[in-house]
Amino acid sequence: MLKLIFSLLCITAIQSISFSQENNELKIFTQIKHEEYMRIAIDEAKKNESYPFGAVIVNIETGMIVAKGVNQSSKNPTLHGEIVCMNNYVEKYGNKNWRKLVLYTTGEPCSMCMSALIWAGIRGVVYASSINGIEASGIKQISISARQVKESSKFVDVFLLGGILQKETDVMFLNRKK
Repeated sequence: MLKLIFSLLCITAIQSISFSQENNELKIFTQIKHEEYMRIAIDEAKKNESYPFGAVIVNIETGMIVAKGVNQSSKNPTLHGEIVCMNNYVEKYGNKNWRKLVLYTTGEPCSMCMSALIWAGIRGVVYASSINGIEASGIKQISISARQVKESSKFVDVFLLGGILQKETDVMFLNRKK
């Protein structure tokens, strides 16, 4: 029994992300890879002390970070970290290849951002703090979860994972400059 549990843990630990055009299948990164990319999103978030929403977009075929963004809503209310990151990607690569991309963000995408990601056709979204965690820091949120938006979008399948480095980002949001 112990060997079976150990084998299952090893199999889970060695999973890597891949995109197969034949069967349109997405496999997830290991926890270590998720944390690596989320730490880069956290570094982006630290550029905005009041609203630390940072995001990075990763190409799942190469593992390369292809875009970064941080909340700039003081300039424009729609410039959430995810939207800034998407705009950065489009400026560099054009509006294409979204199915080869995963976005990492320090906070659960709001309904506007999650909808934009779905309309773009992104392959996956990984976030740290939940909407409830963000609200606890005093940042107002629309109470529509990323999962609710995803489940309402029957025309596209988006990989969605929350809670990566959540303890760290919850503290970051709580200690933000107010």
